[in-house]
Amino acid sequence: MTSDKRVLCPSAPSDWDGSQVIGIVTGTLDKPEVAYLTSPQPVTDELLDLAKPVDPGEVFRFSAPCSNTRCLHFSADDSKCRFAEKVVRFASVVTDKLPACPIRTECRWWQQEGKAACFRCPQMVNIDLLPSEELRMAADPEVI
Repeated sequence: MTSDKRVLCPSAPSDWDGSQVIGIVTGTLDKPEVAYLTSPQPVTDELLDLAKPVDPGEVFRFSAPCSNTRCLHFSADDSKCRFAEKVVRFASVVTDKLPACPIRTECRWWQQEGKAACFRCPQMVNIDLLPSEELRMAADPEVI
């Protein structure tokens, strides 16, 4: 990975610089699933208002440029996203085909973990109101 190549976090908050919508949360409360857009859409106030009265992270999946060491999940020692590693280790496979992802070529998880991350990615939502114990562990920066 070269330093001039843009690397995107596929699970960013909506308020990060450069944030964009990459999917819509579908499925059920206990089994959310991301329906990916064909191309990322910029985050605007109008778009965020569409989610009201709930938090936009419950409705949309966001990506943004990886913030590297400014993120609790990033390990500077080996330049890796620990969240991506833990998603592969803890989360269940939810598809056996690569999702039609609009950011794959720039995605940190894809670059770091390959297909294994993609096979788990559709269940990852920015705000999961009923996360499984496995997803809770993956999202916890204290779990190594």
